[in-house]
Amino acid sequence: MVTTWFPTDRAPGSGVFVANDVAAIAAHPEVSAVEVIHLVAPRLHDGAAVTEHEGIRVRRLPMSPANPLDIIRVSRQLPRALAGADLVHSMAMSTLAPMLLTRPSVPWIHTEHWSGLTNPGTVALPLRPAVGLVRLLLKAPRTVTAVCDYLARPIRRSRYPRRTAVIGCIVPPRAHLAGRPLRPAAALRLVAVGGLVDRKDPLLAVRTIAALRDRGVAAQLTWVGGGGLARKVTSLARKLGVADAVVLAGPQEPGGVSAALEAADMFFLPTRGDNFCVSAAEALVHGRPVVVGATGGQGEYIDPAVGALVAEQRPEAYAAAIVDLDKRTQHVTAGEIAATIGDRFAPARIAQGYVAEYRHLQRSR
Repeated sequence: MVTTWFPTDRAPGSGVFVANDVAAIAAHPEVSAVEVIHLVAPRLHDGAAVTEHEGIRVRRLPMSPANPLDIIRVSRQLPRALAGADLVHSMAMSTLAPMLLTRPSVPWIHTEHWSGLTNPGTVALPLRPAVGLVRLLLKAPRTVTAVCDYLARPIRRSRYPRRTAVIGCIVPPRAHLAGRPLRPAAALRLVAVGGLVDRKDPLLAVRTIAALRDRGVAAQLTWVGGGGLARKVTSLARKLGVADAVVLAGPQEPGGVSAALEAADMFFLPTRGDNFCVSAAEALVHGRPVVVGATGGQGEYIDPAVGALVAEQRPEAYAAAIVDLDKRTQHVTAGEIAATIGDRFAPARIAQGYVAEYRHLQRSR
């Protein structure tokens, strides 16, 4: 496995979803061994050249993805690091350039997650030329996988006729499901999980709380996650008179995220564009109905009976969807909501999807 996104002691939350995929693949009975080559950004490097992560060997090669000299240097180191592998699996767009220069002699599969391919308008203006470059580089691997069909469509257009497959993100089913809080409560308890960044639109979330209040609906929002818009969110909440109803909980460990979801009546995220929207799937697995933006791959797994996709980035539209979904799901149990996903994104199911692609690569080699 070659990736630029992977946890380190300095950044334990970096690339956790990649680490989850790696662990699931390593646990598959047809996979005899996995080694991770982490092309680590110097600012995140904890100094260990070789380490272990949950029993998996990790070799770190420092590389700044924005430095062409670093990319060339690493591409010269990779052939030795990959020696003896039957197959190489890269993850994240920033691994594509060094892998292309390396030209591995064994079958190469790549997994892509980047939302810039589906929503280039959400990419910072100076970085938008990278969208075209990534599309070009995606032609190189023998197989590319995407986390949803929404992301796979633009990749297929770039790669045709080479193979592009869809394999979702890992969202494990809950072994013990907490029942939904008793309703009615003094206020509708909403929870969002995501970065306080423009693409997640936390400012619209605050305006939605104000719109609900204008409708006579008392609602409280707890936002789990950090980011650069925290001060603007707090300031807007004060300006609109809903500071008492908006809580910024900051980044949380998985246990804290679960506790926040279990304490909520509904998940609400006015995202402008996601590929998979893992947090929405996690909310469903926790047995909570969801209201999210319509732009993204989340519509591929959200059952309309327990979720709403909002196509307009307007507080009134989200407020109406929240009120409607709350009425429709008053008597739906947490178990019934979680059953709409079941084990569809369980680690073993995701690993099986990757191993099937490995087999296909070996047959077509």
